[in-house]
Amino acid sequence: MGMITEFILIGFSNLGDLQILLFFIFLLVYLTTLMANATIMTIIRLDRALHTPMYFFLFVLSCSETCYTLVIVPKMLTNLLSTVPTISLSGCVAQLYFFVGLACTNCFLIAVMGYDRYVAICNPLNYTLIVSRATCTQLVSASSLCGFLISVVVNVLVFSVHFCASNRINHFCDISPVIKLGCTDTSLKEMVIFFLSILVLLVPLGLIFISYVFIVSTILKISSVEGQRKAFATCASHLTVVIVHYGCASFIYLRPTSLYSSDKDRLVAVTYTVITPLLNPLVYTLRNKEVKTALKKVLSRYLLSKTVRVDKSGKLYS
Repeated sequence: MGMITEFILIGFSNLGDLQILLFFIFLLVYLTTLMANATIMTIIRLDRALHTPMYFFLFVLSCSETCYTLVIVPKMLTNLLSTVPTISLSGCVAQLYFFVGLACTNCFLIAVMGYDRYVAICNPLNYTLIVSRATCTQLVSASSLCGFLISVVVNVLVFSVHFCASNRINHFCDISPVIKLGCTDTSLKEMVIFFLSILVLLVPLGLIFISYVFIVSTILKISSVEGQRKAFATCASHLTVVIVHYGCASFIYLRPTSLYSSDKDRLVAVTYTVITPLLNPLVYTLRNKEVKTALKKVLSRYLLSKTVRVDKSGKLYS
C-alpha cells in the first residue's frame, strides 16, 4: 500500500456557493429518509396485523437502509460545508466496508422478499410452514453474513493496491474511484470484483425473475379479475423497489472500471446513495394498502390516547 494517508473528496466543489443549497436539499432528503424508515419500522412493530414474514423482511430492509444512509450521507453533508473535504485512509476503509456490506445485504434481502412473494402466491396453503419464523431469521442472517463477507473480500482487493500520488475521489469511498488511483496493474483485481458484482446483482435478479414467472403464471390462473388484481397489488411495491435498486446498482457496478467517469456518474452516485433509500419506504407506504391502513390505525390510537389523557386531566374543557 502506498504512503497516502487521506483522500480528498471532490464532490460538488466546482459548484461554489451552490453547495450550500445542495446541503439543505440533501439534508431534507436525508431527514425524510430517516423519518420514513423509522415510521415503517414503528408501524410494523406496533400493528400485529403486520407481524408476517413479508413485513418482517421489510422491517429488516428499512433498518439496513437506515444504516446504509448513515454510512454515506452525514459525511457527504459535512463535505459540502468544508473548504477542503477529506477522509482518512482508515475512515475510507471503514466507509467502503460498511457501504458494500450493507448494499450487498440489501440486494440479498430484496431477493428473499421475492421468494416470500413466490411462496405466498404459488403455495399459500403451506406458506406459514415454509416461511416460518426460524426460516425468516436464517434467511436474514445468511443475507447479512454473505453481504459482509463479500465486503471483506472487496476491501482487501481495493486497499491492497499501491496508490499513486493522486488521492482525489468523488463524494465517498466507492470501489471504482478508489481502485482507479492504483499505480500498478489492477486488471485481475477488477475482474474478481466484477465477478462478485455479477454474483451480488445478476444472480439474485435472476432468481427474482424466475419467481415472478411462476407468480404471474399462478395469478393468471385465478378466475376472478378482482383476485388477480389483489394478487398483483401485493407484488407491485416489491417490483418497484427491484427496478430502482438493481437498475442503479447495475449501471454502476456491471461495467469495467475503465468506463468510470466521475463527472458522468456523479448524478448516479447521488441517486443510489441519497434518493434510492428514500424511494423504498415511500413506495411501501404509498403503494401498499396494508401499510396505509396500519398507519391510520396507529395514528388514530395515538390521537385517541392523547385525547383521553387530556380529558382525564380536565384540561380539555379549560
